[in-house]
Amino acid sequence: MPFPSTNQVLLGRETPKHYGITSPISLAQAKEADLVLTHRLTEALKPYGVFEEELELQRRIHVLGKLNTLVKEWIRDVSETKNLPASVIETVGGKIFTFGSYRLGVHTKGADIDALCVAPRHVERTDFFSSFLDKLKEQEEVKDLRAVEEAFVPVIKLSFDSIEIDILFARLALQTIPENLDLRDDGLLKNLDIRCIRSLNGCRVTDEILHLVPNIENFRLTLRTIKLWAKRHNIYSNILGFLGGVSWAMLVARTCQLYPNAVASTLVHKFFLVFSKWEWPNPVLLKQPEDCNLNLPVWDPRVTPSDRYHLMPIITPAYPQQNSTYNVSASTRAVMVDEFKQGLSITDEILQSKAEWSKLFEAPNFFQKYKHYIVLLASAPTEKQHLEWVGLVESKIRILVGNLEKNEFITLAHVNPQSFPGPKESRDKEEVSTMWVIGVIFKKMEASENLNVDLTIDIQSFTDTVYRQAMNSKMFEADMKIQAMHVKRRQLHQLLPNLVMPKRRKHSTEGLRQMNDSSLDLSLDSDNSMSVPSPTAVPATVPTSTPVKCGPLGPPPSPIAAAASQPEAPAVKRPGSPTQEDRKRFKSDAEDSAIEKKPSGDPVPTSLTPSPPPTMGPPAAPQTSRQEMLEEEDPSPVPETRTTEDGAPAGEECTTVETQVNEDRMSEEMPASEGEGKMEADIKRMVSADLSDVPLLPANPIPVVKNSIKLRLSR
Repeated sequence: MPFPSTNQVLLGRETPKHYGITSPISLAQAKEADLVLTHRLTEALKPYGVFEEELELQRRIHVLGKLNTLVKEWIRDVSETKNLPASVIETVGGKIFTFGSYRLGVHTKGADIDALCVAPRHVERTDFFSSFLDKLKEQEEVKDLRAVEEAFVPVIKLSFDSIEIDILFARLALQTIPENLDLRDDGLLKNLDIRCIRSLNGCRVTDEILHLVPNIENFRLTLRTIKLWAKRHNIYSNILGFLGGVSWAMLVARTCQLYPNAVASTLVHKFFLVFSKWEWPNPVLLKQPEDCNLNLPVWDPRVTPSDRYHLMPIITPAYPQQNSTYNVSASTRAVMVDEFKQGLSITDEILQSKAEWSKLFEAPNFFQKYKHYIVLLASAPTEKQHLEWVGLVESKIRILVGNLEKNEFITLAHVNPQSFPGPKESRDKEEVSTMWVIGVIFKKMEASENLNVDLTIDIQSFTDTVYRQAMNSKMFEADMKIQAMHVKRRQLHQLLPNLVMPKRRKHSTEGLRQMNDSSLDLSLDSDNSMSVPSPTAVPATVPTSTPVKCGPLGPPPSPIAAAASQPEAPAVKRPGSPTQEDRKRFKSDAEDSAIEKKPSGDPVPTSLTPSPPPTMGPPAAPQTSRQEMLEEEDPSPVPETRTTEDGAPAGEECTTVETQVNEDRMSEEMPASEGEGKMEADIKRMVSADLSDVPLLPANPIPVVKNSIKLRLSR
C-alpha cells in the first residue's frame, strides 16, 4: 500500500480552531523578547494591587462554598414547604454562579463578587426575597444585608465574612438544577420572565467571552493591564459614557482573536493599534449573532432605528445580543480614541526599549488639559440621602454632556469620572456634597470679536431630568440640590485646594499625579449605580446664603459661601414629557449591557440654581429683565450678576451669570494640550448621540431659581 504524499498529509491535518468573525491578522508565535517584556509588564502591575494573594483567593472560594451550601439548604426547605416528593427534594439542586471580574479571573484586591443564584421552577422570586433573605440574616458572618427587589435587575447585597457580594436570582424552567449546568445553552431562556433573562445575562456573557479567546491566561494579563490603564486615564465608567468592565473585556478578547498566539506584552500593543484605527461606528463582535426565535429584543440597526445612533457599539456575544456601550457620546468617544492613540505611541516606545511599562500607567493631568470647566455640585443634608442623591445625579451626567455637545459653540465636553468632596455651604449647617468636573472645548470663531455662549438651557434640561427621576422614584428630600458653575483653569485651585497646586509651572503634573495616586480605588471593578429610593419631600423654599468677600492676601472663599443671596422665584407650570427610567442599582460589569429602560412621564419639580462661582466676585444688586429660557410663559425674573474675568462687578443689565473670558490671556498663561486639537478634529466628524431620555420641562409648579451660565468669549 503506497504512503500518502506530503501534500496529502498537510491537507489531512485538522485545521486550527477559528476564533471570531474574521480570520486572524497574525499567527506569529511569541519570541524571547516578547516573553521578557511580558515578565516586566507583570512586575510593573504589582505595585497597583491588581493581583490578589493566594490566601485571599482561597478565602473567597471558601465564602462562595458556604453561600452555595446555604442556597442548596434553602431550596430543599422551600421544596418541603411546597410538598414535593422526597425523591425530588434530594436531587432538586440549586447553585451559585459567578460573573463579572471575579469569573473572568481579573478581580483586584478587595473587589466585590457578582453572583447568581439559580433555582428550579417551583422556587419563586418572592421566596428569594423572603425566606432566603431570612436565612442570610441568621448567618453571623453576614453584615450590611439589604434587598433591592424593585431594581431594574433585582439584587440582594451583603458582606459575607468582609467580602462584598451582590446576588441576583434566576428561576429556570427545570425541575432540578444539575451541577454541570451550562448557562450558555440558549434553550434555558425559554419560558423565562424578563427579570430572569436579565439576571442570567451577566453569567452568559462572561462565560461566552472565556470560550471565545484562544489563551485565557494571556487574555487575563492583557485585560488586567488595559483595565488599570483605563482607570488611571479616567476612561473607566460605563455610567458616565466611557466603557465599563465588560466592554473592556470584549475589546481585549477581540484583540486576542486577531493575534491568537501573541503574549500579553504584544497583545497590549496590538490592542492600541487595532482600536486607535478602528472605523467607528462599525461594531465590535466576538461571534456572529444568532437568532434563537425567542422574540427578545437584540441589537440590530437594520431593525431598530435607535441602534443606528450608537457611536461605539461593542456587542455582547450571548443571546439576546446587546450593545454594552449605548451610553457613549461623541465627546467620550473622542476622548477614548485620543487615549488609544497615545497608548499606541507609548507602547511603541516600550517595545523599542525607549520607555518602561510604568509610563503607560502615568495619570494625565486632567485639570491642566482644558481652558474651561463646568463644575457640577450635588448636595444633600445627610450621609444617607447624599449617597442616594449622588447615585442618581451621576447616572444622569451623560445627559448634561450630551446637551453640551449639541450646543453650537462647544466642540467637546469631557467629564472626569473621579468625583471629589464638595465645599460646605455653611460651617454651622450639616451638608454632604460631591463635585464633578467637566472640561469644555469651545469652537474657535475667527470672524467674531465677542462670542456670547448660553449654557442655561443645556444645564436646565439636565437638572429637570434629575429632579423628575427623583420624584418618580420617591427619593427626593428637602435640600437635595444640584448646582453648576463655570470655572477657568487657573481658578480650579479655589475649588480643589488640596488637589490642584495654586501656583504651578507650565507642563507641571507632579501635584496632580499625587492626587490621582491617592484617590484611585483599583478595587472598584464595576461602575457606580443608583441606590435605594427614599421617601418624597418637596422643599417649600430655597435656602440662601450671604456672600463673603475675601481680600487679595486672604484665603479664597468657598464656592457656596461666596454665593449671592437668591430670592425665591414664583412657580412655573410647564408641560410634562417622558424620561428614561434608570433603575439599575447594583454594581455589575456585565449588566452594563442590559436592555435599556422604559420611559415614564410623572411630573417633578424643576431644578434649583447654583450659586455663582467664587472667582466671579460679590454679586451686584439684582435687577429684573427678560430671560431667554426654554419656557416662554415664565413671568418670573431671576436676579443674577455679570462679572468680569478678575471678579469685579461689571454691571446689572444681564439676567444671567456672564463670565468675561479672554482666550488670548488664557493661551499665554498655559499652552493647550496636544490632544485637544486632535479631539476637536475627530469630534467634528461625529453624529450627535441619541439621548432619548432628555425631557421637556416638567409640569409640577414649585418655587425655583434657575441654573444659568452665560459666557462671553473675547478674541
